[in-house]
Amino acid sequence: MSKVILLNGSAHQHGCTATALEEMVKVFDAEGIETEIIQVGMKDIRGCIVCSKCKETGKCVFDDIVNEVAEKFKDADGLVVGSPVYYASPSGSIISLMDRLFYSTSFSKHMKVGAAVVSCRRGGNTASFDVLNKYFTISGMPLASSTYWNQVHGFTAEDVKKDLEGLQTMRNLARNMSFMIKAFADAKEKYGYPEMEKSYFTSFPDGK
Repeated sequence: MSKVILLNGSAHQHGCTATALEEMVKVFDAEGIETEIIQVGMKDIRGCIVCSKCKETGKCVFDDIVNEVAEKFKDADGLVVGSPVYYASPSGSIISLMDRLFYSTSFSKHMKVGAAVVSCRRGGNTASFDVLNKYFTISGMPLASSTYWNQVHGFTAEDVKKDLEGLQTMRNLARNMSFMIKAFADAKEKYGYPEMEKSYFTSFPDGK
C-alpha cells in the first residue's frame, strides 16, 4: 500500500494547519493510501550546523525527531508539509526540520510526490508556500497542485472549517496527489523512472 506522511509544523496539534491536513487524510483514506500525521511544531528542533557528520553516519548528528521522520520519509511515496504563517514565513520548527531532513538524508527522493500546505489568518501564505516548495524542487520531487494555492485561512480551527474554498482545495490536492502516486507507480513498472545525471557540481573554486 502506498503511504503519505504529513508533517504538522504548527504548535497547535488541533489548530488551523491540522484542520487542513485532516481534510486531506479523508481523501487519502478513500483512495486507499495509508497516512500518518506527525506533530512536529512543539518539538525542540535545532537548526542544521552543516557539520556533515551525516555523510559519515547516514543520519543527523542531533538524534531527535528529524531522524525519526527520515526513516518514515525513506519508505513513503509522498510528503505533505504543513505550516502556519509566522511573519510571512513558515514556522521555525518546520524550517529547522526540513533543512536537516533534506541535508542529512542520502536516499533518493526522486519521484516521491511533495506538497506544501500553509495556513494563515490573513497574509503571508504564498511567501511561505514558496519557501516550502523549494525543498521538493531541489530533490527531484514532483509537486502536487490543486485548484488554488494550497492554503487555508482562519485564526482558529473553527474559522478554517468555514473556509469552504480552502477545504475544497485540500481535498482536490489530496486527489491529485493520490493520482500522481498511483500513476508514477504504474509508470515505473512500465517505463522505469527517468535517468538523473549527477556528474557536474558548479562551484568555481578558481574564482574565475
